[in-house]
Amino acid sequence: MANTYTQLHVQVVIVVQNRQSLIKDHWKDDLYKYITGIIQNYGHKVLQINGPGDHLHILIGIRPTQSLSDLMQHVKQNSSRWINDNKLTKLRFSWQQGYGEFSYSKSDIPRISTYIENQEEHHKKVSFMDEYKDLLDEFDLEYDNHYIFKPV
Repeated sequence: MANTYTQLHVQVVIVVQNRQSLIKDHWKDDLYKYITGIIQNYGHKVLQINGPGDHLHILIGIRPTQSLSDLMQHVKQNSSRWINDNKLTKLRFSWQQGYGEFSYSKSDIPRISTYIENQEEHHKKVSFMDEYKDLLDEFDLEYDNHYIFKPV
């Protein structure tokens, strides 16, 4: 898009179906590279990606050429297919429906990037549900507990 200038940064949180801890250390870096490739193929930029075994945080510099919902559909479908085709889990892998999306200014990027980088340590102290509800509350987002990612 000629003469279109944007600076959009979003953190996306996606969760493994039933919050099962299926993402294993020995292949998670390959998963992160695969997801990064999907996002880059659509012209966006991954600034940070990480998470424990049951969910991922992805910090994206997003271009206005595609909706985030469309991008997340591609990320979730293609990464699930990649995990299943490579038989990386004994169970059929899928992501839960929906995702969390949180926007940030450029000055927030170092802090959020570090937060995502340190997810494993963070979750030794804070449960996923507490973290997720804190994010929703921080952004003043109304939510129905019935639709929040359910703990196993």
